[in-house]
Amino acid sequence: MGMSVAELKEAARELGMPAFTGSQIAQWLYDKHVTSIDEMTNLSQKNRSILNEHYCVGAMAPIDCQRSQDGTIKYLFPVRCSSIETNDTQFVETVFIPDGDRGTLCVSSQVGCKMNCLFCQTGKQGFHGNLTAADILNQIYALPERELLTNIVFMGQGEPMDNLDEVLRATQILTAKDGYAWSPKRITVSSVGVKNKLKRFLDESDCHVAISMHSPLHEQRMSLMPAEKAMPIEDVVALLKQYDFSHQRRCSFEYICFSGLNDTLAHGREIVRLLQGLECRVNLIRFHEIPCVDLPGADEQRMEQLRDFLTSHGVFTTIRASRGQDIFAACGLLSTAKQQEHSEKVTQTLRESDANTQRK
Repeated sequence: MGMSVAELKEAARELGMPAFTGSQIAQWLYDKHVTSIDEMTNLSQKNRSILNEHYCVGAMAPIDCQRSQDGTIKYLFPVRCSSIETNDTQFVETVFIPDGDRGTLCVSSQVGCKMNCLFCQTGKQGFHGNLTAADILNQIYALPERELLTNIVFMGQGEPMDNLDEVLRATQILTAKDGYAWSPKRITVSSVGVKNKLKRFLDESDCHVAISMHSPLHEQRMSLMPAEKAMPIEDVVALLKQYDFSHQRRCSFEYICFSGLNDTLAHGREIVRLLQGLECRVNLIRFHEIPCVDLPGADEQRMEQLRDFLTSHGVFTTIRASRGQDIFAACGLLSTAKQQEHSEKVTQTLRESDANTQRK
């Protein structure tokens, strides 16, 4: 999993098989979703045996799930990413959101996050590693509700542009004819705005883009989002205005509302000024409280007032429904810190046991 058709063909040739074997493997992986090489029955027994000596499918089932009263399901996946701190087992959370005939999957791209946005629980976890394309795809591949998916959003744990190579690899497999064959219009990749990386994503991908704004004011946004210092929202919007979003590709802005802080009409006027001339939409989001962060969420009336102001001034704006808050699956609440701590304790216990055995 995570290899392109070209890479699968090359792997087949290196093992003495015809190149078309790579195409067959791709079909078994990305169309039929097999869990073992032995299930690839149009490959000869000899070739399956050779493949088993060198490769495995790489699918890993979720090890836990939580179900919200609103139907949202949060899964816990083990991942293979190499940690910058430890070689312990890593985990990420993935959220499936059913909504009528739509099924949206919120996938993670990193364990933790470097961006450290004030209002986000993932940032409080710190950064522990980048997911590989296989790690990202496995959240889809091994999802029990996979057949119900209509959309994928890269809005889980991590900053996608900070792991751009693997995110692009995953989206290319998702949209490739010999991969999942999805339209790029079914995929949205979010970002706080990472200098140089955002432009590369816009040039190399046709997927939708969602920018975390949260304030149109430089100083205030920097107090909420340290990434503002490296790539100010003014620069992000200036870059976006160089691209065409008037057809199928969509540009949106995520905006968590804090009472009296960023939900005023003065902020609305700044948003209108900032986005003038850019085909886009704004999604207003309720703030979900996290420990040790003293930020008040805006009430419904203030959010509706801001929505109506922006819409009346030509900026299409919606209030996003909050889903999965009771299982900590809503926006800004994802974190695997506790699982990480548990894994580290287990690993330390095993190390101490091994050391005692060696002493004996």
